[in-house]
Amino acid sequence: MNSDPIADYLTRVRNAIKASHRIVEIPSSKIKKEITKVLYDKGYIQSYKFDDSSVQGTIKIALKYNPNTKQSAIVKLERVSKPGLRKYAGSENLPRVLNGLGVAILSTSKGVMTEKEAKSLNIGGEVLCYVY
Repeated sequence: MNSDPIADYLTRVRNAIKASHRIVEIPSSKIKKEITKVLYDKGYIQSYKFDDSSVQGTIKIALKYNPNTKQSAIVKLERVSKPGLRKYAGSENLPRVLNGLGVAILSTSKGVMTEKEAKSLNIGGEVLCYVY
């Protein structure tokens, strides 16, 4: 039993980047799928595939690296809202990551999205993680 599946997801991606793996495989859930879609849309990962053949299913993520420097597109993944201490942000005080260069991923009433999308829709939500 994993008490924080989102932290486990971020840790698996972080460890795969440190080990310079091309593909990382993660147990699937709805929120993890949505976070993966946001990471893909913002250009932090190369591609992804949802495999629902087993009971829980898996997410296969192809990580993105710079071809010249072999540096990962993701420099840091940081979990913000934890099960013991939830962090929420209203539409007027959404977080800015690295002065706008990174993204904050939020879980809102309209779904999982970045802080920029939430700002344009004028909604707040739970701040899941920072990515840059």
